[in-house]
Amino acid sequence: MAPYHLQMTYQQFWDPLMGKRQFRTRGRGFSRRKVGQRELIHRFLIVCEGEKSEPTYFRSFRVPSLVMDIHGLGANTLGLVKAAVDLSTLHAYDQVWCVFDRDSFPPENFNSALSLARSRGFQVAYSNEAFELWYLLHFEYCDAALSRQTYSQRLSGYLGYRYEKNSERVVAEILPYSATAIRNASRLLATYEPTSPVRDNPSTTIHLLVQELQKYEQR
Repeated sequence: MAPYHLQMTYQQFWDPLMGKRQFRTRGRGFSRRKVGQRELIHRFLIVCEGEKSEPTYFRSFRVPSLVMDIHGLGANTLGLVKAAVDLSTLHAYDQVWCVFDRDSFPPENFNSALSLARSRGFQVAYSNEAFELWYLLHFEYCDAALSRQTYSQRLSGYLGYRYEKNSERVVAEILPYSATAIRNASRLLATYEPTSPVRDNPSTTIHLLVQELQKYEQR
């Protein structure tokens, strides 16, 4: 995989698509190195399939806007990754993440998007089959394939009001349970060996992006 970063400093990370540890170079811009006692931080490009839901969720993290560049494109799978390729040339980013769902897209579309992202050194925060799986994992461990409608119904039950996709209220209520969601998502992903994102329903790697963002949150 050809690195897209420019600075020859290496960082180890877990690649959910390859199922093993990889090494990635860091780019210019914000990097996690100390200058005196102050630690500089990475610059993220996060390109989302949803125009509102996912951007609303990721913007809720207390990470400076200069560090986190978020785009909700309304594009799906392969089109989204191609857009991320274009956007990544506009600035120097340390981490580029593509966020999209498996949904009912043809398997070849989903797999092509994963392959293109991997070839560019991008990370993918996918959900199979819907982003609502990530929300539900804040409340329960779920290893059964559910429809988007069922996810919404279960979330409504936990929230005590009707779940709405783009609600900032929902985001505010689930954030305190992020540790639970990360634990549940990690446990769920570990049940697939080897991993096959297009077939592993339910599964998600949203928690990997969340863990990265949490490193740079302002307390």
